[in-house]
Amino acid sequence: MFVIIFFFIAHWYLSLFSQTFFLHRYAAHRAFTMNKFWERFFFALVYITQGSSYLSPRAYGVMHRLHHAHTDTEDDPHSPSYDANLFAMMWRTKKIYNDIYLHKMEIEDRYTKNVPDWRLLDWWGNTWVSRVLWIALYVWIYIAFAPSAWWYLLIPIHALMGPVHGVIINWFAHKYGNVNFETNNTSKNLFKVDILMMGEGYHNNHHEFPSRINFAAKRGEFDFTYPVIKLLAKLKVLTIVNSPSVKEVKSEASESLSNRIVTAEVSDTTGVQ
Repeated sequence: MFVIIFFFIAHWYLSLFSQTFFLHRYAAHRAFTMNKFWERFFFALVYITQGSSYLSPRAYGVMHRLHHAHTDTEDDPHSPSYDANLFAMMWRTKKIYNDIYLHKMEIEDRYTKNVPDWRLLDWWGNTWVSRVLWIALYVWIYIAFAPSAWWYLLIPIHALMGPVHGVIINWFAHKYGNVNFETNNTSKNLFKVDILMMGEGYHNNHHEFPSRINFAAKRGEFDFTYPVIKLLAKLKVLTIVNSPSVKEVKSEASESLSNRIVTAEVSDTTGVQ
């Protein structure tokens, strides 16, 4: 039983770290930079930790930039405002992800600038062979260590770990929770201390200050991913892009959201103006 509990918790948080650290804050927002060696290292870590639910950092980065530019509109890749239920939203998100990944969707250059790309790993990670092999590994671990068949009910969560993390934020954090900042969208903060989602739960904070590397914004909030990024910066693994403080970003409140996605999030590293 303890092996299964440890495996589930480890898979949850390692996969979540890959999502928030590399896919979200690096691939989509370029909140920090790193050399090609470390980019490939964390690229591979995404594949290992997400396993059967692997998401292409390139496709994720583009899709998330579109989410910020078109939040809660018909052009938003995932919005509870335009889907009847969370499963419909997940299916639409999957279709848009596939269209971006397969280059079937016409995307403006500003959304594709400087997203990380490793075509060979992306190809392999998105094959059904890779996904089935990972699921087979999860099933074997449960057969070997689960004390009863009831524990097998956790296997689908392992198989869909990435989408599970995504739907918690993309659905629930646009419907439920608290608002620290009035925005022109439905983003909410799910938690005061975000242990479950390693900072991703501060979704209202993130939509108000999309270029900030620290998703916590008010007293009592703590972004568990932020100190890891600070440590990696001290170890020279990455370089933090000049991330504005809450006060600095508030002074730019007169800017439109579309300007913010272009200038605040990606201009320093992508040259988009």
